Amino acid sequence: MAAMAEPRIRPKPSRFVRGRLWIQAAFLLVWLDPLALRLHTVCGSVYHCYACPLALFACPVGVLANFSALHVVPFIAIGTLLVVGGVVGGFVCGWACPFGFLQDLVAKVPVPKVRLPSWTGYLRYAVLAGLVIAVPYFFGEAHPLFICRVCPAGAVEAGVPNLVREAAAGGSAAGMSALKWTILVLFAVAMFVKFRPWCSLFCPLGAIFGVFNRFSAVFLRANPKKCVQCGACRKMCPVNLAPERQLADPLCIRCMECTRCEAIEVKTAFGRTERADPAPAE
Repeated sequence: MAAMAEPRIRPKPSRFVRGRLWIQAAFLLVWLDPLALRLHTVCGSVYHCYACPLALFACPVGVLANFSALHVVPFIAIGTLLVVGGVVGGFVCGWACPFGFLQDLVAKVPVPKVRLPSWTGYLRYAVLAGLVIAVPYFFGEAHPLFICRVCPAGAVEAGVPNLVREAAAGGSAAGMSALKWTILVLFAVAMFVKFRPWCSLFCPLGAIFGVFNRFSAVFLRANPKKCVQCGACRKMCPVNLAPERQLADPLCIRCMECTRCEAIEVKTAFGRTERADPAPAE
């Protein structure tokens, strides 16, 4: 009987992947607004509440929802998402999103994590179609299920800082509704027990960029000649996918943890393969 092939797994992630948190922190400096420029007429490409005191650009989800309430098509915002998604797809979620960065930091706390079936990630499309498009279009901004009223990013990035600012100024510090407080508490707990709970279950922007995982110019690909079907990449995947056959899945955030397997590589539409780790010297 032939011996089973050994998995080709690097003992450590590449230096690039190990530095992902630092790259996310660098992108955070791009989205923050220490000079108070407040370019809210410019649509950003990450999930970052525009009401945050340090938000430089407009949140694309907020733009889509507000324009839907006005029954107007946001061509510039849609164009921005098409261009960014067409180039990098889900890499935005894994490497550039400040709200994803927050969840990644909390995920470092050594608490056992719940792994839900991957199909639960398609709830994101229900949020996109319902809370971002349909509810604003038919009921306007005042509806309690308008996305900005139930968004945990709004509670974390805008609600809490505004409460602190009001309290420091001698105000009542009672600005957040009971609904916002409930969302904030539930989200804070969920971050400890589920990897990226908002991103993997509800994020409408992740739903949009996830579609581009099949078409983006920068993408991941598994080499079937190198794959030995050992299943190691599945254990590495934080969003519970089978990378050897689901690298184009909309749920993939392109964190590149699976590139520890030598069968999985980063490629571009221009034909160049980006090695996940430099080859050892002879």
